[in-house]
Amino acid sequence: MSLEFGVFDHIEPVPGQPLDQIYNDRLEQIERLDSAGFYAYHLAEHHTPAVHSLAPSQNVFLAAVSQRTTNLRFGPCVYVLPLHHPLRLIEEISMLDNLSGGRLEVGVGRGGTLEAHFWGQEADSATNYARYQETLEIIILGLSNESLTYEGRFHSFDELPMRFGPAQSPRPPMWYMRNVETAAIEGMNTVIVGDMESLKTQVPRYHELWEQHQGDKTPVLHGTEPRIGLVVHMVVAETDDEAIAIARPAWETYRWNLGTPRRLEAEKRGLDQFLQSKDGSFGFVGDRPAGLPQRETRRDIEAEIERFDRQATRENPTRLGGVALAGSPASVREYLDEYIETGANYLVCSFQWGDITHEQAMQSVELFATEVLPDYSRPQGGC
Repeated sequence: MSLEFGVFDHIEPVPGQPLDQIYNDRLEQIERLDSAGFYAYHLAEHHTPAVHSLAPSQNVFLAAVSQRTTNLRFGPCVYVLPLHHPLRLIEEISMLDNLSGGRLEVGVGRGGTLEAHFWGQEADSATNYARYQETLEIIILGLSNESLTYEGRFHSFDELPMRFGPAQSPRPPMWYMRNVETAAIEGMNTVIVGDMESLKTQVPRYHELWEQHQGDKTPVLHGTEPRIGLVVHMVVAETDDEAIAIARPAWETYRWNLGTPRRLEAEKRGLDQFLQSKDGSFGFVGDRPAGLPQRETRRDIEAEIERFDRQATRENPTRLGGVALAGSPASVREYLDEYIETGANYLVCSFQWGDITHEQAMQSVELFATEVLPDYSRPQGGC
């Protein structure tokens, strides 16, 4: 079995570097992903008070990506739908898909209640989820029809003309991150945040629910098989020791960027409801709303960090807590051989995270592209 490869990115701050240089360096990396044959580039959405994403307006950065690449597909992973007006998103999705010649992949999610609070929205999970559902319904209708009629809780439209649409018909492929249950039920591709052990249980769960809700052998839009994969924070170097020496301190910076600024801001303002949710995890996302599909594994920031912190108990030092991989090309190939056995058909690399430099990330990309990817990649499926 072969794999397709993507890249997941936050675009984190780089100490001492101005923002324009960070953007230019990342676009250089993305050009190399394009020439190397990666399938897609997936960009996260986070907003202040978070500091680990310097592209909070994904569409602005992705417009640049569309003009710097030829074959690479790209898109948000995910649009935080409660923070977006659906009409604006319909228009910008259509623009990006046409600017790129039909290469957009659309990830969707509900985001967190903390960001909703700072945007002046209702900061409870139930309303946040209702906004997500309504926005998603409107986007799908608007992208797929010449006019839009909708009567909802937050938005209403009466035969509103959709003056232009996406290049892909009826709309770009869609992704749901972290929850395979929701992805399968909604007929979307999915990206898991976890480790190899969670992947072993989530792949069959995804296919079970896909068959139940979509039908056996039913493809996603545009005739391709549904993609399911894992985000792997990765450092590739000439030797295992060199890669591990880069990855271990980088994780400490990454975990600080991921959680600490938001926690400190909540503590300063006395926003105790965002410090811990009822299940004991970080409360940035909020408690799970009623009506969500039941998920089988815990997927939150704290769980991800805990897995990494257990790295000392693992026999293989290149498998850093199961959520990061640091090693030589030979060690990466060994990991991929095990990865394929889970039944996953997509691997989502993260090459620059924490305080990893542009040069270190480019080394990882180059070694992966030349010494790993050719042994596992397959021709891209339909678009």
